Amino acid sequence: MIPFLDLQSINKQYRTELIKVCTRVIDSGWYIGGKELDRFEQNFANYCGTRFAIGVANGLDALILTLRAWKELGKLKDGDEIIVPSNTYIASILAITANNLIPVLVEPDIQTYNIDPVKIEKAITAKTKVILPVHLYGQLAAMPKIMDIANRHNLLVLEDSAQAHSAEIHGKKAGNWGNASGFSFYPGKNLGALGDAGAVTTNDEELANMLKALRNYGSHEKYKNLVPGVNSRLDEIQAAMLDIKLKYLDSEIAQRRKIANLYLTQITNPEIILPLSDIDASQYKQHVWHLFVIRSKNREALQKYLADHGVQTLIHYPIPPHRQQAYKEWNNLSYSISEQIHEEVISLPLGPTMSLDEAQAVIELCNSFKI
Repeated sequence: MIPFLDLQSINKQYRTELIKVCTRVIDSGWYIGGKELDRFEQNFANYCGTRFAIGVANGLDALILTLRAWKELGKLKDGDEIIVPSNTYIASILAITANNLIPVLVEPDIQTYNIDPVKIEKAITAKTKVILPVHLYGQLAAMPKIMDIANRHNLLVLEDSAQAHSAEIHGKKAGNWGNASGFSFYPGKNLGALGDAGAVTTNDEELANMLKALRNYGSHEKYKNLVPGVNSRLDEIQAAMLDIKLKYLDSEIAQRRKIANLYLTQITNPEIILPLSDIDASQYKQHVWHLFVIRSKNREALQKYLADHGVQTLIHYPIPPHRQQAYKEWNNLSYSISEQIHEEVISLPLGPTMSLDEAQAVIELCNSFKI
């Protein structure tokens, strides 16, 4: 079996270092809000090119707390509209509704799967306050165009960078384009913890300070609560392990790109639609291939064929947000591009420990698939 992603082999590479830092944390007697968190936050901010990184419990909290911080700072209020892709994972939308804000779903570009800037501009109303682009599958949204729109309309931009650690345009990385960005370090991400973890990056000191309070019961100083906060802290052991894995992120992405390039250049089956990538135009975009997502009108048959021949695939994502029961008030709406994407996408195996021989086996099976 060729696994979709072999987390065990990924983390085994760094086992000695991970055990060493975990032992250091255990022996320190300090498990929340200590030196390990400080070190990782600084290193991750430096990596992204931002002034601040604020560790939180997970990627969803990173988005929720950023929007809540803007409310506390008077930049948002209940009922404001947030523009968000209609084909994103539901977490991007949950963060909006959790803050009594209104999601405005905007269709993606069918070629890139990222939100279409032309459609963003058409969706702006007097109530629009934030654009929330999602860098889906590891490729940055069209951030130069999106930032131009935001600046012209005086809108905030919150990047959802959960799948795009280190992706860049013009040398500027995910997390350093908007006013803030939410990251997930879920174990399967390109930079994954060994549990749940997340962070917000920003260059705004006022926002960073509010986030540090919100994640800690609304408190900067013990027993003094400035605002109604939550408990959403990135613990010392996860921070220490993330700091180890951050050192190897670039080399892991390099291996992902090798495999993606093989897929892009050698999968030739007309039944399969390959992702459009600007990976060759390195001066403009750098895709980090969190997922290698193809499309097929015969997805179920293709997935079964690959599984029968020992290749594990996943579907990201089978049901678009507007079709979910959680948002049943949208169930009768039509977002045709998103619906097409969600009906056709399938993700091939890709990871930093995947061998080139395994990639070749996947390619041969994709090319031999017939209806």
